[in-house]
Amino acid sequence: MNEKRLNQKLREKFGGRVSARLENDCMVVSGHLERWQDIVEACNMCVQKDKRIHVVNDIVLDGVEMPTMRLPKIQDTSLEGCSPDVLIIGGGISGASIARELSKWKLDILLVDKEADLAVHASGRNDGEVHPGVDLGKGSLKQHYVLLGNKMYGEVCSQLEVPFRRCGQYVGFTDWLTLPAIFLYACHRKYICGVKDTKIVSRKKLREAEPELNPKFAFALYNSSAGCVCPYELTIAYGENAVHNGAKISLNTAVTDMQVENGKIVSVMTNRGRIYPKLVINAAGVFAEDVARMAQDRFYSIHPRRGTNSILDKGAGHLVQSISSIKTLRKPAGAAGHTKGGGLLHTVDGNILAGPDAVETWEKENFATSQESIDNVFAKQQHTAEGLRKQDIITYFTGVRAPVFEEDFILERGRKTKNLIHCAGIQSPGLTTAPAVALDLAELAVSMLSEQQAVEKNPEFDPVRKAIPRVRELPPEERAKLIRENPDYGIIVCRCEEISKGEILDALNAPFSVHTVDGIKKRLRPGMGRCQGGFCMPLVTKIISEHDKVPVSEVKKAGADAVISFGPTREQVK
Repeated sequence: MNEKRLNQKLREKFGGRVSARLENDCMVVSGHLERWQDIVEACNMCVQKDKRIHVVNDIVLDGVEMPTMRLPKIQDTSLEGCSPDVLIIGGGISGASIARELSKWKLDILLVDKEADLAVHASGRNDGEVHPGVDLGKGSLKQHYVLLGNKMYGEVCSQLEVPFRRCGQYVGFTDWLTLPAIFLYACHRKYICGVKDTKIVSRKKLREAEPELNPKFAFALYNSSAGCVCPYELTIAYGENAVHNGAKISLNTAVTDMQVENGKIVSVMTNRGRIYPKLVINAAGVFAEDVARMAQDRFYSIHPRRGTNSILDKGAGHLVQSISSIKTLRKPAGAAGHTKGGGLLHTVDGNILAGPDAVETWEKENFATSQESIDNVFAKQQHTAEGLRKQDIITYFTGVRAPVFEEDFILERGRKTKNLIHCAGIQSPGLTTAPAVALDLAELAVSMLSEQQAVEKNPEFDPVRKAIPRVRELPPEERAKLIRENPDYGIIVCRCEEISKGEILDALNAPFSVHTVDGIKKRLRPGMGRCQGGFCMPLVTKIISEHDKVPVSEVKKAGADAVISFGPTREQVK
């Protein structure tokens, strides 16, 4: 669409309050609007067929003061003057996997994240599905990398000792009249798009595999390659293996500014000092656009999208053993709001996860969960499995995805800034694509660095990350032997998830460890059971306190602001 015709359409829709101009291979959209949904719609109208042209959103949301990025309270000089070969900004699945792949080379690698742990944002707040790619048409970066990444999961999770299960995916249809269209769709995905495991299964086969799904399902679209993994456990495992192979990770480290001269990043300012990297990789999620702006290389915009998931007690695990959802040509009765995506997923830990929904938002760090989101998810997913009940929910969480308006990934060198690589617009299926994307971006980084220095392979690279032993999963003989050798493995701290004191101490003594209650929770799962930490959180807090030789009041739930206790309420009685 040419610029003149586009602006005519914008005037007709928004009364002249919005305009667009083509500038340096970007469609820059500016003006003033009162609703965020209208801003998203206006920018979506400006998306071009030319994949190199991205939409840049400069529309002002009237009456709203845009929230600034939350910054860690820590201020020190621990990173002052350091000069890594590669600085990776962002500790999600993208940044951590890239760090691990780069550690195959003899490079000085530094990953920074402003949070108190890895996988705090989108990479720790998604459903953990390893997508088959059946919902993606041919030609996008998403579709290219989802097929590659899906195939890599077995080997990657084996090397990193992370639980992974190929459970398959069913998309159920209640109307027999849709079968011809879905059959053609399946053939297209299988023979044209390369999703070779796509097939139609009959009602009988579906009932045999998943007897508690909607009995009205007439048939289903099935992909055996779909799987599930714990997203934050995989991210942390990637980070641990990167550290094991020589990379460094600095948490509570926010990038606040950059010095750019002659199209090159000279230095990066953080709350922990100024860094002088040779190459910067922007994997900052919802803040990727902000990093691009600092680097004077902004050519795309992020429009955050919230998604809410509910976690059901393991007692509801019988509802579904795979990943299942319903698809109709019309919205199911009772469903409201934006119900794009979502389904029911039997996690690697035995819970059922329901969701997510998809709601556009301007708030990049608002993880609050609304009743409306839960209601919308359940209204839809009760058509997938009628036995789904809200009373089985033990917790829920909301994540914020980081799409660009073109709804594809941005994986390329900086356009104006020479020593910059963008890994942006990473949303679903970003978890699935991460292993393959990391390989290619690491190769790109090495190629760029090789233009100015010799880069050699790391002969000591070890792809294996040894996980902490899961006592509850060991055979009785092995468990008894382990407890005899170390009685701490026989002290159960979390009864819901059967986590021992020995495992918690292992996590605290690991090469890359986070000494917070949530840090232990993400590595071992104490507090993720039915009681949600009601019994075990005080015990975990005490173990951290004793291990670190600090008062209980200094142990935090997550970051510096997440205070558990402020001190004793009265003097100890002697």
